[in-house]
Amino acid sequence: MARKPRIEYEGAFYHVITRGNQKQKIFKDSPDYRKFLDILTSYKQRYHFHLYAYVLMPNHVHLLIETQDTRLSKILQGVNQRYTMYYNRRYKTVGHLFQGRYKAIICDRDRYLLTLLQYIHHNPLRAKIAENLNQHPWSSYRSYLSQTDTLGLINTDQVLRIFSEDKSRSRKHYKALMNDGAAVKKEDIYSTIDQRLLGDEQFVEEVVERYGGDIKKGRRKKEYTLPQIIQALERQYSVSLEEMQSWGKGKGTLTARRLFSIIAKEYGYTGREIATYLQKDPASVTGYLRRGEDVRKEVDIVINALRKD
Repeated sequence: MARKPRIEYEGAFYHVITRGNQKQKIFKDSPDYRKFLDILTSYKQRYHFHLYAYVLMPNHVHLLIETQDTRLSKILQGVNQRYTMYYNRRYKTVGHLFQGRYKAIICDRDRYLLTLLQYIHHNPLRAKIAENLNQHPWSSYRSYLSQTDTLGLINTDQVLRIFSEDKSRSRKHYKALMNDGAAVKKEDIYSTIDQRLLGDEQFVEEVVERYGGDIKKGRRKKEYTLPQIIQALERQYSVSLEEMQSWGKGKGTLTARRLFSIIAKEYGYTGREIATYLQKDPASVTGYLRRGEDVRKEVDIVINALRKD
C-alpha cells in the first residue's frame, strides 16, 4: 500500500514520533541526548518553528512542533540525518539509525495542546524509567517551571498564558496539570482520522481547506462515549436508554436503537460493544446498521448535537 503524503502547510501543529531502527537505542549516554538537543536547537534557529514540548527516550523521541514557512519534512530530515552522522561517527557504525518514516500527526492545537503536553511529559513515568516528572532530565517539563532552558528551545509563553498572565501563578497551574497527566490515555492521543489527524470533523474540514490534498474523512474513533451518544439521542427524540434496552418495538424505540447503532459504529464501536450496551443480540444490531443512508438526516442531527456539547 502506498504511503499517504504528509499534510504540510504553514502553521501546522504536529505530534511527531521518531523511533530507533528495530527498536534499538538511539541515545546511550548524556552526550548523545545533549547532541540531539543541540542539533534540534540549530534547526529551530534556522527555520523558526515553534517547539512546545519534547521528550527524549532511550529508543524514541516525541516532539510537539508548529511549523512556520518551512515544511516539517525538511526540518526532520535535517535533524535526523545530522544526528545519525554523529551517532555513526561516535560508535563506528553504518546505516540507518531511525526506523523508516517518522510518524507525524497533525493536531487541533486549541483542543489538544495541553493534553499532548501531559502525554509527552509522562512518557518516562509510563516507561518506568523515572518516578516523577523531575527525574527525567531529557524533557521540556522543567523548562516551563523556571528559566532552565538556556538553549531557548521551548516556546513556553503561549502555554503559560493559558493559565495566567502572572508567570509565577501560571507555573503553579502548569505543574498541577502536568502532575495529573496520568489521566491521559493512549487512545486519546492516537485515535486519529485517516491516521494523520487528531481532531473533530470541523477540524478536518479546516485542514482540507488549507491543505488541498486528499484526506479520507471519517470520525475519530470513540471520540464520544456511548452514554454521550445516548444523551444526545434522548434530547433529540425523547427516548431513554431504558426504553432502548427494553423489549419494546414501538416505531420511536426501534428508530432510536437504529440511530444509536449507526452513530456508535461511525465512531469506531464494534457491533458487539453496541449490542452489549443495548442488551441486545449482535444479530439485532447488524439489522439496525443496514440501509443507514435511509436515516442520514436524523443521524446528522444527533451528531451535530454531540458536537455542540
